[in-house]
Amino acid sequence: MYTLKLGLIHEGKVPPDKRVPFSPAQAEEIKQRYPNVNLVCQTSASRCFSNEEYQALDIEIVEDVSDCDILMGIKEVPIDQLIPNKTYLFFSHTIKKQSYNRKLLQTILERNIRLIDYEGLKDTLGNRLVAFGRYAGIVGAYNGLLTYGKRYSLYTLRRAYDCFDVNDLKLELRKVSLPPIKIILTGAGRVGKGAMETLDTAGIRKVSPTDFLHKVYDEPVYSQLSSSDYHERKSGGHFNREEFHKSPEKYSSFFTRYTQVAQILLGGAYWNPAAPVLFTREDMLDPEFKLKVIADITCDINGSIPSTKRASTIPDPIYDYNPITDEVLPPFSSENYVTSMAVDNLPCELPRSASEEFGRDLIDRILKPLLTKDTGGVIKRGTVCMEGTLTKEFKYLQEYVSEK
Repeated sequence: MYTLKLGLIHEGKVPPDKRVPFSPAQAEEIKQRYPNVNLVCQTSASRCFSNEEYQALDIEIVEDVSDCDILMGIKEVPIDQLIPNKTYLFFSHTIKKQSYNRKLLQTILERNIRLIDYEGLKDTLGNRLVAFGRYAGIVGAYNGLLTYGKRYSLYTLRRAYDCFDVNDLKLELRKVSLPPIKIILTGAGRVGKGAMETLDTAGIRKVSPTDFLHKVYDEPVYSQLSSSDYHERKSGGHFNREEFHKSPEKYSSFFTRYTQVAQILLGGAYWNPAAPVLFTREDMLDPEFKLKVIADITCDINGSIPSTKRASTIPDPIYDYNPITDEVLPPFSSENYVTSMAVDNLPCELPRSASEEFGRDLIDRILKPLLTKDTGGVIKRGTVCMEGTLTKEFKYLQEYVSEK
């Protein structure tokens, strides 16, 4: 029987990501389910699961993965570590024509590498099959609650990365004790559902957008808003979801109705640059603007939320924003400022749990077409390039990779 060698590579990007495609238990499961697959793990001192945890389940730890057929990681592989003529799976951050990774894709093409980007792995309806969005939402909402508690000296939570896993984090949420404030949550996808999971665990009641705007509560509440809850057609008439997604410029936002009653915003909705922003810097200068903490989970720099001037980091996650001067300042500098959390790699704060869920999706949805026969075209749709050329699905990147 032909043996295929699959390698879990160490993360070469600096700082290294702690997440992995598969936990040790999942690696063992793969070897049991696919007897013709020889799975090895490249040694690493930074990943969330130690070398010893893999070895305990008879997963071989190796220094050199150059004899592997398929190599799987999480973040971009540094150019000097790319091995020619291999199949790679990782988040390349090239399929949106990111200029900072143009050379990466050019090198992948030059080295005859077959690149399968996790972001491109979708079903026939265009829905992504593997993603870390849920954990971005869980941690982003947690950081928002942590920041509010810290700003007003209400309670103290451990940082998410100090929690062993998601269950440990949820136990920490028992400490949350909020006054009767209102929290806005945007987004209904993976990110929004993850954020809602955190809010529900913290015991914060969910209310309808209408009640959120008009009722007074004696407890903290939140409302999850969809696009129709804060957009209206410029020419009048009912909101049309399909039209909004295709032509968002035909709509205007009335999001400021919510900023006049809420103290925390958790931004988890995808934003199209052609769509109206949630609010402007000028809106933030209005005395009716009530937001004090903004957790921009999607972290769109200079996007729909004007306070997101830059991404923050896991070690230094928050900063203040002064809307009068449009400046970023140290956190908690003034009660007149808005405190912003804009970490752009939130799932890294819970790497074990995030990796386990990601690996589960890979095993259940991706491995069979990857390792046997791609009858549904899943791998085909996610393959950016092979044999030195872009695939049909990604030909739109040709001008991008042709630039010097």
